[in-house]
Amino acid sequence: MSSQILDTSTTEIPRVLSIAGTDPSGGAGIQADLKSIAAQGGYGMAAVTALVAQNTQGVRSVHLPPVEFLAEQLNAVSDDVQIDAVKIGMLANQQVIAVVAKWLEQQRPPIVVIDPVMVATSGDRLLDAEAEDALRKLLRYADLVTPNLPELAILSDSAQATDWAEALEQATKLSLKFQVAVLAKGGHLDGDLAPDALVEGTTISHFPGRRVQTSNTHGTGCSLSSALATRRAAGETWPEAVRQAKRWLTESIQHGADLRVGQGSGPVSHFAGLWQRGGLETAPTAAELEQDWWQRIAPVRADIDALPFIDGLASGTLEDSAFRWYLAQDALYLRDYSRALAEASRLAPTTREQAFWANSAHGAIVTELELHESWIPAGNMFEHQPSKTTTGYLNHLNAARDSYPILIAALLPCFWLYHDVGTRLQVASHPEHPYRSWLETYADQSFAEATRQAIDLVVTAAAQTTTEIRARMLQAFIVSAEYERDFFAAPLR
Repeated sequence: MSSQILDTSTTEIPRVLSIAGTDPSGGAGIQADLKSIAAQGGYGMAAVTALVAQNTQGVRSVHLPPVEFLAEQLNAVSDDVQIDAVKIGMLANQQVIAVVAKWLEQQRPPIVVIDPVMVATSGDRLLDAEAEDALRKLLRYADLVTPNLPELAILSDSAQATDWAEALEQATKLSLKFQVAVLAKGGHLDGDLAPDALVEGTTISHFPGRRVQTSNTHGTGCSLSSALATRRAAGETWPEAVRQAKRWLTESIQHGADLRVGQGSGPVSHFAGLWQRGGLETAPTAAELEQDWWQRIAPVRADIDALPFIDGLASGTLEDSAFRWYLAQDALYLRDYSRALAEASRLAPTTREQAFWANSAHGAIVTELELHESWIPAGNMFEHQPSKTTTGYLNHLNAARDSYPILIAALLPCFWLYHDVGTRLQVASHPEHPYRSWLETYADQSFAEATRQAIDLVVTAAAQTTTEIRARMLQAFIVSAEYERDFFAAPLR
């Protein structure tokens, strides 16, 4: 038993090499190994020992490439890639085993798991006596061996165990003799129970289990052993790796029938749990979300540009009464908008975000309302009745206050659209322009910087959250953008 422990501080994604035969139907061999490694969060590699023509109904023929080519495969990988764990499956004869043994002796990978492929489903022995002896000797390079009961019997030179106690005796004997951890598997026992046990010398860790009533068990031994190699390489202890891998495999077996593959013993569904819990949607980056969201409101932005209010604001021909009505409604809006910004500060998960939203709340009260006071006397600022649009917009913000991500998404258009409009209208500003102060406020450098920071905070939060929350954030953002359009349209309705 190797005492070497992988340094996981520099190995975030375990690199795991499978040395095994193939299964063109995808359920066993290196095909199953690579799926299992990926399902456990590892990067899988494979060196082919045998080309096997098989499907869910059985093996038809086996072709063995020259052993020199196997050596070339192994050396090609180890010359280039740091290998964190090795899983060994089908080794067809003594010559193949000798090549693998020589490579293990030279490379000494930190973790080696051997799944001894020695007995066919029919019960026939797959290796001759010399190969079986060579495989026993290979155990000295292994950290863990995962035989089923017929294979355990051969390795321990015993008759096949007929009960669980006898199986544990054989596993203990094998572990002590070769100084290797043994995963004893009770799948071949009769009855509803399917216990497993990790035997490390005289220490036995028990893992009770019940048999899943299904025919989808093709490749379970391959899948389990490669999963164990990956989880151990990720830093888990052997008992924890067994516990977690068993839970994953049970789930995968339970969903195997969903694949509807083959007419015999079907494969397990290696990614069933990941598909259910993680989905298939690609996680967008913050930059992608920024571009997408801006495009999503392109029709709204086009509507804003076409509004008579915006045209009159740019040209300076907008009626004074319409502009004052707009400012009065905006003052009512800003009073509660600043409270929503303050709530975002309270909910923010980091001090940086807290400070930004708090400063924005202060700016909405002080800076923007100062602009309004230059047109509307302070005493009359809040005497007007809020319009239907103002009320609807504020109700929308208030409805988002129970969720930080959704709230800040709802707040964003007031930054982004005002900066966009202000920047483009600012070119029309001149000393005699009646609305010069408004035009220049929203094109100001400090407001541009605040807008950039607001965009970054929102799209970063959206990129890091779940698909469901991201969709709700986008909806809140679009609704706010539509209210911004309606807000500009309202004075001249």
